[in-house]
Amino acid sequence: MGDALINYSPDPETVKQFDAAGGAGKPRYVQLNVCWDEDEARARRLAYEICGNVGLQGEMSQHLPNPAHFEQAMQLVSEDELAKTITCGPDPERHVAAIQKCLDAGYDRVHVYQVGPNQEGFFHFYQQQILPRFQ
Repeated sequence: MGDALINYSPDPETVKQFDAAGGAGKPRYVQLNVCWDEDEARARRLAYEICGNVGLQGEMSQHLPNPAHFEQAMQLVSEDELAKTITCGPDPERHVAAIQKCLDAGYDRVHVYQVGPNQEGFFHFYQQQILPRFQ
């Protein structure tokens, strides 16, 4: 019944279900969280500080009633675990692989969300090193 699929993780099963329910041929969007910075350690730290809750597993983030509960739950998320969800640092191969994972899962539109303040550096990096690989 929807005009498109919008998801926050590159889950291929969701695409299959959408297509089977009448979505075949309709746009499929996915958000990819990245934290680009020239220093990977700083990028990981920023990602954890700014949106570490992205690393919460399962439905936990949908059921926590207030910020204090999120703070408690964040004790379960490490920087290393979060870096499995948010692509961090300056390595272009990691960013390309993350986008390709979205495409391979069946999404045809990838919204890359830069976590962190270095927007200008992020845009320059993607313009020079990432986007040309997908044209």
